[in-house]
Amino acid sequence: MAHTVVLYSSINTPDSNVLLIIRLFGDDWRCGSGNSSRPSSPFQSLTAQAGMSTISKKDFEGFKNLFHRFLQVKGPSVKWDKIHKPPEDLIHPYDKIKAQGLPDSVAASLNKLVVVKLNGGLGTSMGCKGPKSVISVRNENTFLDLTVHQIEHLNKTFNVDVPLVLMNSFNTDEDTKKILQKYTHHRVHIHTFNQSRYPRINKESLLPVAKDLGMHGDHADAWYPPGHGDIYASFYNSGLLDQLIAAGKEYIFVSNIDNLGATVDLFILNHLMTQPKDKRCEFIMEVTDKTRADVKGGTLIQYDDKLRLLEIAQVPKAHVDEFKSVTKFKIFNTNNLWISLAAIKRLHEQNTMDMEIIVNPKTLDGGLNVIQLETAVGAAIKAFDNALGVNVPRSRFLPVKTSSDLLLVMSNLYSLDAGSLTMSKKREFPSTPHVKLGSSFTKVHDFLTRFESIPDMLELDHLTVSGDVTFGKNVSLKGTVIIIANHGDRIDIPAGAVLENKIVSGNLRILDH
Repeated sequence: MAHTVVLYSSINTPDSNVLLIIRLFGDDWRCGSGNSSRPSSPFQSLTAQAGMSTISKKDFEGFKNLFHRFLQVKGPSVKWDKIHKPPEDLIHPYDKIKAQGLPDSVAASLNKLVVVKLNGGLGTSMGCKGPKSVISVRNENTFLDLTVHQIEHLNKTFNVDVPLVLMNSFNTDEDTKKILQKYTHHRVHIHTFNQSRYPRINKESLLPVAKDLGMHGDHADAWYPPGHGDIYASFYNSGLLDQLIAAGKEYIFVSNIDNLGATVDLFILNHLMTQPKDKRCEFIMEVTDKTRADVKGGTLIQYDDKLRLLEIAQVPKAHVDEFKSVTKFKIFNTNNLWISLAAIKRLHEQNTMDMEIIVNPKTLDGGLNVIQLETAVGAAIKAFDNALGVNVPRSRFLPVKTSSDLLLVMSNLYSLDAGSLTMSKKREFPSTPHVKLGSSFTKVHDFLTRFESIPDMLELDHLTVSGDVTFGKNVSLKGTVIIIANHGDRIDIPAGAVLENKIVSGNLRILDH
């Protein structure tokens, strides 16, 4: 059966007014210019061997709506003079929430909860193939292993059924489903759904770069998953949202799978469930105090009498330094979110979940400049009723984005219990050291070969390593340690070495005689 969707919008360019037509007929996309809705002189013909699936049609509809909104946007999405600090009663301190304690049984609340992990990313930035969630981060456990262990521990401890839902992308879905087979006998029900697949757009012509609907070979980089803000539509379209509501689930706890601090917090869950019925909270965003390392992170603001997420991409250039200030904007979004399932359903069906569009520029391997239209899951906070922020300890934000982060979580700074990492009680101060490893450590394989064992870092404040450097067994790092091997030189830190407030440079090699 043939399906036809025609999108035509006026695009204002310096030279002319171009009519973009994206026509899908059965499995044929055509993009043309002209003054009618019939394709003329097609720029591209996108063909595939099979007709569109239902999900493909929904993807196309989502892309059409997003692209149409992108064309309508004129000027900045916020007016700086309308931005206000959130009222204190809308940002609840975690300490006060914890002080309220827990009821005799938290099982009833847990049975209404679903844990959702954003699992669409690849491990390419850390030199790994496949989903990032299968990188080993602690005692041979992957991000996914730790997540399953955490939820299984909850289910066993409280005799409940908290399911795990993974939002995959087309990049991670196939590999993830194969890996999930190993958790068959674990006490956790695991579900998956896929986020959408949208075409990248040529930055100059604003036309899709894809030549057909294929995903392999030369066409692989023509498509992208459109950011985690796509969770609402994809969750709904998958049918899983309705299935979970029918099973009595009320809230989801959403977080990035690489944030090892994002565990189910019983105090926040209880706080969410015990709000007055006439002020039932539909959305909680966990925020934490900003440091100089977090100046680019999104922050919560009051705007038009609603809580709103402000990202650096929305900030007018004249106010970027002000946005980065840790004195005016003191908190940032951890992307740990607690959201009402019923509210997601209502807002999606009413089409009122208005999220700002993030225009993400990319350059493909061939040098072609493209843009990706994305949205952020936290940006929907303004659409939910009685939304709150909870200012949580820094320990709930422990992302592993680089090998420097990986060194921290693999070290004795943290102890592992039932899939959860906690700061070692042996460390005298709660802050984590600042670690900056050079490009020789970027790929996980290279990183691992440079450490015979992970150093003792309990008393470390700052570590910078640059160049060709290796570490022997049982090395101890304390205070501020800077190790710089100049180009052509190599530094081997010997086994058992204790470096405290030291700068090591030049060339140091210990060879077997």
